[in-house]
Amino acid sequence: MKLYINDRKSKPPLGGWGIVVFLLFATLAHAQNKQGVYVDASGVIRWEKDNKEAAFFGTNYTAPFAYGNRAIVRMGVTAEQAIKDDVYHFSRLGLDAFRVHVWDQEISDAEGNLINNEHLRLFDFLLAELKKRKIKTLVTPIAFWGNGYPEKDENTGSFVNKYGKDKSVVSEAAFKAQENYLKQFFKHKNPYTGLTYQQDVAILAAEINNEPHHNGPKERATEYVNRMTAAIKSTGWTKPIFYNISESPWYADAIVKANVQGHTFQWYPTGLVAGHTLQGNYLPNVAKYKIPFDSIPAFKNRAKAVYEFDAGDVMAPIMYPAMARSFRAAGFQWATQFAYDPMATAYANTEYQTHYLNLAYTPSKAISMLIASKVFHQTTRLDTLNNGNTFGPFKIDYKNSLSEMSTAEEFYYTNTTTSKVVNARKLKHIAGVGSSRIVQYEGRGAYFIDQLATGVWRLEVMPDAIQIRDSFEKASPKKEVTQIIWSTLPIDIDLPDLGSGFTVKGLNQGNTFNSAAVEHRFSVSPGAYLLTKKNLKSNLNAQSISQNIALGEFVAPKASTGGVFVKHQTLTTVSEDIALQINAEILGLGLKDSAFVQLNAVNRVKNIPLQKNQEYQYSATIPAELVRNGLLKYQIIVHKVNGDYITFPANVKGNPNAWDKLETESYQTYVAAKDAIVEIFNAGIDGKNINIYNPDWGNNKVEYVSEENPSVLNLKLSMNKPKTGQLMGFQSFFVDKMAGRTAELNNLKILVIKIKANTENTKIKIGLIDTDAHFFATEIQAMKGFQSIEIPLNQLKNDKQLLLPRPYPGFLPLYYQSPDRSAFSLKNAEKFEITFGYGNTTKPTNITIESIYLK
Repeated sequence: MKLYINDRKSKPPLGGWGIVVFLLFATLAHAQNKQGVYVDASGVIRWEKDNKEAAFFGTNYTAPFAYGNRAIVRMGVTAEQAIKDDVYHFSRLGLDAFRVHVWDQEISDAEGNLINNEHLRLFDFLLAELKKRKIKTLVTPIAFWGNGYPEKDENTGSFVNKYGKDKSVVSEAAFKAQENYLKQFFKHKNPYTGLTYQQDVAILAAEINNEPHHNGPKERATEYVNRMTAAIKSTGWTKPIFYNISESPWYADAIVKANVQGHTFQWYPTGLVAGHTLQGNYLPNVAKYKIPFDSIPAFKNRAKAVYEFDAGDVMAPIMYPAMARSFRAAGFQWATQFAYDPMATAYANTEYQTHYLNLAYTPSKAISMLIASKVFHQTTRLDTLNNGNTFGPFKIDYKNSLSEMSTAEEFYYTNTTTSKVVNARKLKHIAGVGSSRIVQYEGRGAYFIDQLATGVWRLEVMPDAIQIRDSFEKASPKKEVTQIIWSTLPIDIDLPDLGSGFTVKGLNQGNTFNSAAVEHRFSVSPGAYLLTKKNLKSNLNAQSISQNIALGEFVAPKASTGGVFVKHQTLTTVSEDIALQINAEILGLGLKDSAFVQLNAVNRVKNIPLQKNQEYQYSATIPAELVRNGLLKYQIIVHKVNGDYITFPANVKGNPNAWDKLETESYQTYVAAKDAIVEIFNAGIDGKNINIYNPDWGNNKVEYVSEENPSVLNLKLSMNKPKTGQLMGFQSFFVDKMAGRTAELNNLKILVIKIKANTENTKIKIGLIDTDAHFFATEIQAMKGFQSIEIPLNQLKNDKQLLLPRPYPGFLPLYYQSPDRSAFSLKNAEKFEITFGYGNTTKPTNITIESIYLK
């Protein structure tokens, strides 16, 4: 039967087939419009199509704007290609949410007119690429921020340039400019999709602006939010509108009066810009997200979204899954990390020094994001019961730097794991770094193994990423922090569905590999591969589509050109007469190259060969008789097959035995005599690595001072205008100071602190924090003169520790106490904490610390 719907002469009157056709198209249109979300009367985000609860987890990403865009272009990469590459990786990590504050300064003028320029075009291009991968967007049209960081801001002539961030939320002229801008922004049509942001079902909601700093009358704050909301809705916008509530919490009551459907929050639980990698167990910092606005009646029916989060300056791949769990317990349905580093510039981590996340350059952290996405989607909203280190199919293991998810069909891990597989015969998806009971691999990149059909799998292997410098130090495009190495390494994949002798065929462009596994083992280079059971035929090829990707897609950075590099961390002190193992990572060593430790021992030079343990890892043992009391100095020397030498740590070329060789720096460690103290804090050496708690930087001071000996520095903490009950203090990580003295730990019974105060009987709390986040503390009294106060370790009792660096926003908890009680064991201790300011004193108070040690 034919339908002549385009033939006016044959078109039936509305009542027969015409009604059928009309209803058919109306249904399709209705279905198309019901692909978005709405906020119900209880403040729950639900899908329009079936009214089920929704959840979204992903990242912020800045490639179209500001420094992110400039840096990419300077690398000789087109912004379009960079966006395509990174969005592909978003898809590989299972992310389904994107948010970034649009740099209005780069796409608007002083009156708020929208400028249709390169930045806006690239933003539209990014949205279209995200849509192809089924990634949803929360659009934030106003950033307030300048476009410079980490460089100088430009005067772009925009309305925010004219009024500034604070004035923008109170000035009538600024209101009008923003209203004008919002109306034009939301009427704008994306040239890559042909749709406005309202029409595009991949754009779910809007957040009016980024981190507003409200000031002035509260009524004006409510008016501002309502007027911006009205400006957006005047364009035909019907989707949810969110407004930030956590940046100006003292205006919360005014903000919730406004006509929005939800509110946005952020979480930086380890502070920002420490200037170095934070060491220790920071899981207590992400144990709970406490929202203080539940007492406001109108807040209870508002949806909750996290627009930005990250554990700044932490490399351990355990934080994201723990944060995802805490977000769900607090009721959040959207969470986007800040910020994913573009692959084009991630080698130096220049965009945001305190953040570092990229699949190629931080593979373990990236896989932890994949796992966190699973946590966020699979954990019930408001579930507060899953608060252990093992919950459901997930595991978080600080000591082994491991996050893991294991179900019958999925197995993901951030580091080598020995966990049992739930059911190897039912597995369909694997992703990891390192080895497991399914995969044996010595490479340092991430890999993905996905079942396409029975007996047919896709393998994707990223190149090796090796961190060569602290990623969170001051950044520069001239300073590489992670090297990429394209190696061909053996891999063993033991899957019942593949069996042994399966075929391996390259899929990505230029990958001509075509072979068969020997048992389950073959050699693999970075790329994408089709793995097919022996004697099984498959029609799948590079153009076939699975999970929003083409099988032949593969994106990875080029190999670094850094040549030979040695990464070695010396031990602070070691015990005498005990053999010392030297461990080093060596990059760029050829098959016939060698390396050795050159030891300056007892007035003679001793060379000890370094042996390869696994890819990039080498070790040598200094005999016990050469580990003598005093200072041990040594160098690591690489001998190339062509006869060249390279000496580290100075990275100097030339024969180390030449008569005219200039003296170069050495690695060095102190060798302690039997029963010597174990120093865990030296103010002159360790000051830069402490986490300070200082609630009043305007009046309190942290300084380094000397007494009789100017070469001996002391740490001085001063509260000059203290309030009753106000504390000040710090924590410091010291595991590195004990690592070479483990044989003596059982003999250490007393904690000693050399300290003085400006008043007699100043009350101080001091304690040790272990790897499981237990805090064991006691109180002491400091006097005016320096004294060494001895504290028997058996006097330390369970207590609550400070969360340092102080979590942001500031309304989040300051203290943490482990829910379980545990006996103190020195071998598990990793940090100490000191606080003062107890009592009702409002007089200036200070303490000065020279050293802390164990004996």
